[in-house]
Amino acid sequence: MRLVVARCSVEYAGRLNAALPEATRLIMVKQDGCVAIHADGGAYKPLNWMNSPNTLHEHDDRWVISNPKGESLTIFLHEVFSDSSHDLGVDPGLTKDGVESHLQELLASAPHVIEEGLTLIRREFPTAVGPVDLLCRAADGQTVAVEVKRRGEIDGVEQLTRYIECLRADSSLGDIRGIFVAQSIKPQARVLAESRGMNWREVDYEELKGTKPDDLTLF
Repeated sequence: MRLVVARCSVEYAGRLNAALPEATRLIMVKQDGCVAIHADGGAYKPLNWMNSPNTLHEHDDRWVISNPKGESLTIFLHEVFSDSSHDLGVDPGLTKDGVESHLQELLASAPHVIEEGLTLIRREFPTAVGPVDLLCRAADGQTVAVEVKRRGEIDGVEQLTRYIECLRADSSLGDIRGIFVAQSIKPQARVLAESRGMNWREVDYEELKGTKPDDLTLF
């Protein structure tokens, strides 16, 4: 990973035009080519970024990052304070808790619970930014990426978005869509998923396990 701390300004051109005024920021270039620009705050979310696949051209006073979609991110470097690279090695990935891991297993064995006609292609399908929980085939033949969470929040939708962008780089998979699945999904996450063209589905863990008690009946 390459880490650059610099006083910079940024211009994005693509689906819309956006700009960041001059300020001191952290620029991260990951091994897979993803470029992210961070401020000193705002938790993990970058101010702007360009996912792989992309092409980075370095000039004396600026970087120009472009992708096959015709989008471009130009970082104007006014003053560079530090520029270092670090080999982080192979990351083992996120370890899911017992419930989330088991939920993924149960859905892999019964993908039709997520959507009628859905069949499993592979669990933990690898991408450059991590494995997709379930890669499936819809009844109409379309490839479907499924992200499984115990609690559905905005960061899970963002994670699925990154997976889909990587999968779309593989033309052999055809058209890709996503489904965000959790035991409960927050309203904000539902809205974000729908705005990204994704479906969402809430599932009952106890029902999937077959341990949900029947409703009590008085005789």
